Parts: sequence; C-alpha cells; structure tokens
Amino acid sequence: MKVLNFGSLNIDYVYRVEEFVRAGETLTAKERRVFAGGKGLNQSLALARAGVTVFHAGAVGEADGGFLLGILDESQVDRRHVRTLKEVASGHAMITVNSRGENTIMLYGGANQSITGEHIQRVLADFSPGDFLLLQNEINHLDLLIRSGHERGLRIVLNPSPMTAALREAPLEKVDYLILNRVEAGDLCPGAAEENLLKALTERYPDTGLLLTLGEEGAYLHHRGKTRFQKAFPVKAVDTTGAGDTFTGYFVAGLVKGLDEGEALERAARAAAIAVTREGASASIPGIDEVLAFDF
Repeated sequence: MKVLNFGSLNIDYVYRVEEFVRAGETLTAKERRVFAGGKGLNQSLALARAGVTVFHAGAVGEADGGFLLGILDESQVDRRHVRTLKEVASGHAMITVNSRGENTIMLYGGANQSITGEHIQRVLADFSPGDFLLLQNEINHLDLLIRSGHERGLRIVLNPSPMTAALREAPLEKVDYLILNRVEAGDLCPGAAEENLLKALTERYPDTGLLLTLGEEGAYLHHRGKTRFQKAFPVKAVDTTGAGDTFTGYFVAGLVKGLDEGEALERAARAAAIAVTREGASASIPGIDEVLAFDF
C-alpha cells in the first residue's frame, strides 16, 4: 500500500505580532522567520515523520524551489513526481501569529496553480487500487484529481482547505475521508447550527468518513454509522499554524500502518498537541518516537 500526496509546496513567511492588523492600520512585526510550508508539504512531512513512505507530487519554481526540494529530501519524502517550472515562482504564504498563538494566512499559489492534466494522469498511473491519495485545495485541478483517483480505486483523503466556491461543487461524495474544521464544515453545510455540523455533514455525505476537528475542544470522527470523540491533549499553544496538517498526516499514517480509526485518531491528536507548542508549520511536526513517548 502506497501513499501519494498531490499537494502544495510553499515558502512560509511568518510574522509575529501582538494583535492582528485591522483595515487601514499599520503595525510593526516583532519578528520575521522563513519556513518551508504549504498544506501539501506539511502533510507529507507529517506522514514521513510518522514512519510512512510518502510520494509527493506537485510543482515548484526554478528560481526559489531548491529550498523546498531540499526539505523534502531531508525528510526522506519521495519527490520524483515534483516538477520544477521555469516560468513561475514557487507558492508562498504570508502568516501572522498573534500573542495568543492564533494565526492568519494569505496564500499566493504560484507553481501550485500550474499543475496540468497530463501531469496528474502520469503520476496517478504509478499507483494502484487501495493506495491512498491525500489532497488539499491549494493546487488547481482538484476536481480532476478526485474523479481520476476515484476511477483508479484510490482511497481519497481530502482536507478541504482553503474553502472555495469551486470546492463546494467538487464531487466530494467520491472522497473516502473528509478532514475539516468547524469553519470548513460550516461552509459545506450553510445554515447548520454549530452544534449540528457533524449531523449535517453525515446527511450530506453518508458514505464518507467525516473527521471534524475542533481545536482545543477535541475532534469527532463519524464513519459507517459510528461516531468517535477524541479529546484534545492539554498544552500551552505557541503557534497553531501546522497543527491541522500534523493531525491529518498522522491520521492517514495510522490508517496506513493498520491502526483502527480510533487509534489513528488518538495518535493524530497527540501529534497535533505537540506541534502547537512550537513555532513554524513544518518545523513543528514531531517524529513518531516523540509522539508515542510524550507525557501530557
């Protein structure tokens, strides 16, 4: 069983501020740091650090992509399906983190939005029914990826972020697992009260594994008529930027390793809790030995 993550590769510019800037306001940042990021890259690193072999597919710019390729190599992520493009810059994100560890993120797609249909079909041809296909919404042709992956019998896991109008019209019923937070769930189920989001999701996607993450309030997983709750582990958050990606990567890794859904959920929650105690996205993702040994 193989894991393909067809996802974004970004350079993250992280600014620390006391409070988020308001419209018309100018603030001075306390600090600026540069990290490798993108939901795709972060989730591949989480899979690798969880002890799973992962193949990453995507694109970077020739001028600035070497930094990102080096990170993949250091983490032993197979990047044979990553293309280097001459005519476009790598994707990047502008991230602000306030004094409470909360974040805002603005994305520039760059090479992530230059994926071609030919690239997709060439990559998917290397994978077989039962393999995992992990997706986010930071690259183009997501609709084609879902349809083509489903036709090939791949087990599709989608983190529907960032949420867009086009994503709401995508064939999400073909996805095996949706991993989403309350904002994304609300966007997919407009009008549903917050306390009824999981019920609304199950009515809309009855055959899909639905994993609703609620930050420090824990997470719910509904699949095949059964609902599980996983508490959040108590930690002091420093930076929540990479928590969701860490959670997603570790959950998928658990399934690949043969854990049942409850065990995979618990391991993902442990890993995400450790990640929020550190700065950065990819830099904050813990390794499997630390996750298993950490004493909360």
